[in-house]
Amino acid sequence: MPLVQHSDLPTFSRLREHGHEVLSLDRALHQDIRELHIGFLNMMPDAALEATERQFIRLVGGCNRIAQFFVYPFSLDGLTRGAETLDYIDRYYSTFDDLRQQGLDALIITGANVANPALEKEPFWDPLMDVVNWARGNVASTLYSCLATHATLKRFYDIERKPLPEKRWGVFSHRVACPGHPLLREINTRFDVPHSRYNDISRAQLEEAGLTVLVESEEGGVHMAVSPDQFRAIFLQGHPEYDTNSLLKEYKREVLRFLNGELNQPPPHPRHFFSGKAAQVADRYVLEAGRALRSDQSLPDFPEREVEAELDNTWGDTAKAIVNNWLGLVYKLTNLDRSKQYMDGVDPHDPLNMTNK
Repeated sequence: MPLVQHSDLPTFSRLREHGHEVLSLDRALHQDIRELHIGFLNMMPDAALEATERQFIRLVGGCNRIAQFFVYPFSLDGLTRGAETLDYIDRYYSTFDDLRQQGLDALIITGANVANPALEKEPFWDPLMDVVNWARGNVASTLYSCLATHATLKRFYDIERKPLPEKRWGVFSHRVACPGHPLLREINTRFDVPHSRYNDISRAQLEEAGLTVLVESEEGGVHMAVSPDQFRAIFLQGHPEYDTNSLLKEYKREVLRFLNGELNQPPPHPRHFFSGKAAQVADRYVLEAGRALRSDQSLPDFPEREVEAELDNTWGDTAKAIVNNWLGLVYKLTNLDRSKQYMDGVDPHDPLNMTNK
């Protein structure tokens, strides 16, 4: 079954308005169907908080109807927040203490903006590690995204991310590196993934620590890897949750930073993302805006709709398929009584029985 609207979180209504099936709580309670309870730790900055929330919840809701999905957003202390966002979180989000007591089947943890090169010096480090430590022993599987991936790999595998020469920004072609892995069942062997980051963890670093690389790109680097047990921790460096226009909005923000004097030169286009026409429209705007500034005139509006009409989404279906496989495996594992797992020979250190495959 689909998502269940168990709270007044506005994302549920927005998804329903865009054609996604979202059950009311009353209707869900009358369904004799297994429930999956998924925590969603949203560490994104205020400007991206609601968009990221919607993107990940939409991915969960796009899965096949193996269960009713209850998604519980929550956040952390130590993240810089404005008053309006704090009110939003207080009104619509759960607390970690409540979720820890309630229990979860799976967990998703987003990236975050950082101010320190050393992640452990971030104010949110200790609260994040509290969540991660708890999840390792109490949740079937955790999906880590971006900064959450780098922080967790540092904490548990002593892997230090490395600064890139320049921002890795764009949509890159990727290839399945571990054919036959259950998380990659029935997906294309080559597909695109958006990236937007300044730091990287390489295949060599991951494999030296005993992790398995599942998806990688010659140009974009490793996108997806898993912990040695193949399932308990899933690490993403790319952004499969992105909307079609997410990179465009980032580009617009960078252009406005240039026009405001924060950057010395216009930002490059996100690689492999703009069509020829989209690039022309974007470049024309930068020239026209520059002339307006020099003439002491107001800036023209950024032609967002015109550029967006030229963009393609070449990653969404694969992202949905991988999340579908992930939650299907969570359902399979959590549907077994823990004592029965051991009786039937399900090794908690190799829950997918990958060792002998």
